[in-house]
Amino acid sequence: MATQIQSIRGMHDILPDQSGRWHALERRARAVLERYGYREIRTPIVEKTELFKRSIGEVTDIVEKEMYSFDDRNGDSLSLRPEGTASCVRAGIQHGLFHNQQQRLWYQGPMFRHERPQKGRYRQFHQIGVETFGFAGPDIEAELIALSKRLWDELGIGAVTLEINTLGTPESRQAYRDTLVAFYRDHYERLDDDSRRRLETNPLRILDSKHPDVVALNADAPLLHDHLDDASKAHFDTLRALLDDIGIAYVHNPHLVRGLDYYAHTVFEWTTTALGAQGTVCAGGRYDGLVTQLGGRPTPAAGFAMGVERLLELIHVTGGETPGYHPDAYLVLAGEAAQRQGFTLAERLRDDLPALKLQINVGGGSFKSQMKRADKSGAVVALIVGDDELAAGTITVKPLRDREAAQQTVSYDEALGLLRA
Repeated sequence: MATQIQSIRGMHDILPDQSGRWHALERRARAVLERYGYREIRTPIVEKTELFKRSIGEVTDIVEKEMYSFDDRNGDSLSLRPEGTASCVRAGIQHGLFHNQQQRLWYQGPMFRHERPQKGRYRQFHQIGVETFGFAGPDIEAELIALSKRLWDELGIGAVTLEINTLGTPESRQAYRDTLVAFYRDHYERLDDDSRRRLETNPLRILDSKHPDVVALNADAPLLHDHLDDASKAHFDTLRALLDDIGIAYVHNPHLVRGLDYYAHTVFEWTTTALGAQGTVCAGGRYDGLVTQLGGRPTPAAGFAMGVERLLELIHVTGGETPGYHPDAYLVLAGEAAQRQGFTLAERLRDDLPALKLQINVGGGSFKSQMKRADKSGAVVALIVGDDELAAGTITVKPLRDREAAQQTVSYDEALGLLRA
C-alpha cells in the first residue's frame, strides 16, 4: 500500500466546513473597503527575490531566514511572497499607477514564510492588505485606522486595542538609532542572544523583544520621541487629534517599531490578549521612501495588513459570528416521476430566484434518508415533490430550522413567494 502524502508542515487545507467562514469575513471586508473607495489589485504569488531584499531589507529575519526562495530554469532567483506591500509597489511602478495620481488599493491572498509553525503563525498564511499612494498627511492614516475599526465593528470584534507610535523621518530615526545602540552596548550583558544579533542589524527591533530581561531593560531605554524633529511631532499630534475627533481610543506605545525597514512616521497595531502570544491582528503605517527605494518617483504611501487566520480565530474565541455556508433550500424528490422532473424544476427555481441557494437531492434514496440529508445540509427549508405534488402541480415547503412553523403545500408561484420571504 502506497504511503499517504500529507500537506506540508505549516500549510493547511481549508475544508468545506471552514470555507464558508472565510467567505463571510472576505465578503464583509470587501464591502467595508468599497465603502471607503478602495479598489482591489491582484499581484503574482512569485516575485524576483531582489524585490524583497530591496524593500524588506537584506538583514531582516524575513529575508535572511524565512523566505521560500529558489532558482528557476533560467537561473533567476525567485521567491514566494512573504508580504504584499512590496508586490503592490512594484506593480504600481511598473504600470504607472503613481504618476500624478492618488491610489487607494487593497489585496488579499496567501503569503509564505518558513517560520516555526504554531497557533496563529503558519508557513502559508493569508492576509488582507490595504495600501494608499499619493497622500502625504496624517489624515490618510486616520482613514486607515477608522476603516480597520469599522471592520472590527462589522465582524463583531471588540477585544482589540489600538497602539500607535511615530518613527519620525529617516534622519531623526538614524540619530535615535545611534543613541539606542550606545545604550544597549552599555548594558550588553543584559541582552539575550537574539537581541545581541539584532544590535548589529536592526537595533530598533530590540524594543519589541519579549525576553523578560530585555523587556525590563527597555523600560529605561531612550525614547524615539525625544529625538523627533518638529515636523514629525506635528504630524503625529495631528493624527492623534483626528483620532480623538472621531472617537477612536488608542494607546501611545513608544516601543512600537514594526519589523520592516521601510516604515517611517506613523506606525500602528491592533492587538488582543485573547489569542495568547500571537497578539497582533492588524499592523501598518507610513512608508514614504519605499517607492523610491524600488525605482519609482518619490511617492508618499501608507497601509496596513491583517492576518485572516488570526481574525477568524479571534472571532471564534470572543464569541463572534462567522457563518458557514448552507443552502437556502434542499429539494427532496420522492418517487421515480419526481426524480425525472426534479432537475427541470430546480433549474426553473434558479431562473426565477437568482439569489436562491438551492441544493437538489442526487443519488436517489428513500424519503426518510433524503430528509436526513436535507437537515444535515443546514438548509432553511426542504422543498418536497412527490407523486401527489406532481399530480396537483404543487410543492410542499417544510421549515427545517423553525420547528414550530408548519409545512405548507402550495402552488409554484406561492412557493416562490415563501422562498423570497
